[in-house]
Amino acid sequence: MMTRREAIQKTIFATAALSAGAMTAQSQPAPAPAPAAAPAGPFKLPPLPYAYDALEPHIDAQTMQIHHDKHHAAYVANLNKAVAGHPDLESKSVAELLRGLDNLPADIRTAVRNNGGGHLNHSEFWPMMKKNGGGQPKGELAAAIDRDFGSFDKFKTAFTDAATKVFGSGWAWLCVPGQTRAGAPRTLTIESTPNQDTLITASKVSILGIDVWEHAYYLKYHNVRADYIAAFFNVIDWDYVASNYEV
Repeated sequence: MMTRREAIQKTIFATAALSAGAMTAQSQPAPAPAPAAAPAGPFKLPPLPYAYDALEPHIDAQTMQIHHDKHHAAYVANLNKAVAGHPDLESKSVAELLRGLDNLPADIRTAVRNNGGGHLNHSEFWPMMKKNGGGQPKGELAAAIDRDFGSFDKFKTAFTDAATKVFGSGWAWLCVPGQTRAGAPRTLTIESTPNQDTLITASKVSILGIDVWEHAYYLKYHNVRADYIAAFFNVIDWDYVASNYEV
């Protein structure tokens, strides 16, 4: 049976694939040099589901271009390198690899953890934002936020606090339980992960996340992470986040 996380991931990768053709019709800034081609392998860099400059002025086009075409591409390339020569691993999904880290060969375990996590986290991250995003959630998700945090403003404060307090590089997430009893409320919580760790082996499923690695914001916001976090709320695609919650 497909887990909630796997259902969300399937939607993410399918959405990314469908968006590839639409990207050519969108205006984009002058292209940067093409990222180095990833070694042949099972893992592919999904396209952004919008133009590089779609999130302006909140997240600049140059950051998006470098973040996606260089940083995310590097995670994919290094993950392919790690599993090369292991046919049994090449046939697995990134989620399966991360869930089975303890069973991987010791010499590639760290590379898969870091690069597989980077690939998965970023593949989930891109669709969580959109042009003219922001505002507040509606419907079932809005009611759940009010129930579990007291109000949207209190949620925003708590999420901002978690993202601000990530030491060094990492992520902050809005999560639901991986499994719940029939009829039980899916209680929302806020979690953080260091580096490119994921919640894949935890009993939580992320429905919204923010990347607080410096490469996500340094060109525009320099060392002022708080300004980037505030800007992020202007690009969240709450309809997409709500669809994650409702899976």
